[in-house]
Amino acid sequence: MPVRPQDRPLDALREETVDTLIMNYGHGKLSREAFERRLDEVLETKSIEKLTELTEDLDLRTDRQYTAQKKAELGIRIDPSARAQVDDADTIVNVFAGHNRRGAWDVPRAMRMINVFGGCELDFTDARFSAEMTYITVFCLFGGVNIRVRDGMRTISKALCIFGGVDNRGGTTLDPNAPLLVIEGFCLFGGVDIRVKKTPKQRWQEFADQFRTMFDAPPRA
Repeated sequence: MPVRPQDRPLDALREETVDTLIMNYGHGKLSREAFERRLDEVLETKSIEKLTELTEDLDLRTDRQYTAQKKAELGIRIDPSARAQVDDADTIVNVFAGHNRRGAWDVPRAMRMINVFGGCELDFTDARFSAEMTYITVFCLFGGVNIRVRDGMRTISKALCIFGGVDNRGGTTLDPNAPLLVIEGFCLFGGVDIRVKKTPKQRWQEFADQFRTMFDAPPRA
């Protein structure tokens, strides 16, 4: 017996609706303006009926090619084989200096950072994780750490702060298998800032444009 839309979890139906919009936009069935307008409505509404209405006039549904492309572009990569390519632990020391790690890189299971009158930025947006849980131990003395994550990741802070703090705005997810960052350590006159680099809307829009280029289909006016 098929599952009725009203019996589906709201978040699951919302993602399915976004998938349908991208599928039709990618094949030129929706204009850019119509796609963005409907995407805004999908992300804002809390009504199952509204989500259903937004795709009633669309014929195309997702297929294996779409699912594979979505996993490749939007899926958070957890690859245990990466452990053979990186050390189990990595140490970064910044004294009156700075360090940035961005782009595609392999994340070790543990990272230690010492920032004394210095700072560090870790961008996990395009990183490949070697384990589901990563421990980041910080020591900040008149220094700080900026951590940038993507939506769909989990972050927990256990750091002790004196005349400093941890601002954790890493977002939330109900997926128990999503990568987890555990921030531990000590901050004195320093701190840790955790934020989502790109909103879900930005990532969906980028993926939709990439998917459309695969078919070289000009959107309808």
